[in-house]
Amino acid sequence: MRPERSFRLEAVVLHHSDWGEADRLLTLYTREKGKVRAIAKGARKVRSRKAGHLEPFTRVTLQLARGRDLLIVTQAETLDAYQPLREDLLRIGYAAYVAELLDRFTYEDESENRNIFRLLTETLSRISAEPDPWLSLRYYEVHLLDHLGFRPQLFSCANCKTEIQPVDQYFSASQGGVLCPKCGVGLPGVWEVSLDALKYLRHFQRSTYREAKRARPLAAIQNEVESLMQRNFTYLLERELNTPGFIKQIKK
Repeated sequence: MRPERSFRLEAVVLHHSDWGEADRLLTLYTREKGKVRAIAKGARKVRSRKAGHLEPFTRVTLQLARGRDLLIVTQAETLDAYQPLREDLLRIGYAAYVAELLDRFTYEDESENRNIFRLLTETLSRISAEPDPWLSLRYYEVHLLDHLGFRPQLFSCANCKTEIQPVDQYFSASQGGVLCPKCGVGLPGVWEVSLDALKYLRHFQRSTYREAKRARPLAAIQNEVESLMQRNFTYLLERELNTPGFIKQIKK
């Protein structure tokens, strides 16, 4: 059965780049087909009607046609521009981080994953609305890993499988989770994780967002959790992300 020549999708624009003299190449995460790329012809022209609907971190409805090599945007309509985040450079940085993380972990394969799409749009809404987006970012990280098949083991030792006891532990990205003191001490490539940091990570992993919002970690624990997640991502992706450094520069 031949694929449709033209079809409609709901998408979030992850990022775009210049293409040719006046076009834009869009990287989209769609509700129906996962991550795809598409060309918006003439989108860089001053009078383009599509350009305003195709800015990064915008949720849109698109009419797409199949071109020779890439999809072509024929119509675009904004569903949610998440306007409050566009009025704050730090929130733009957070949105860029959310988009970069999803982009790095996914491939163009036209496979549906509505759970990831829902997590993405809900996270952008939370970043726009909440006074401190720290929790929404950590919740996004933990549950994105779940949906992608990289769920870290947090309740039993990733090596010996014994139940984690209420003491400080170790974390191994290569083994996919927490190591008990017996397995982790002296092992290269692991790092210590405090009991409090592990408690919050477990809470985020098994909770709805409403339940997760009850968490009130101290600033030191927030920093520890964030650092642990970044080190884990660096291992999984085999490279550092760009946006955390940008966010640090804004905060300074």
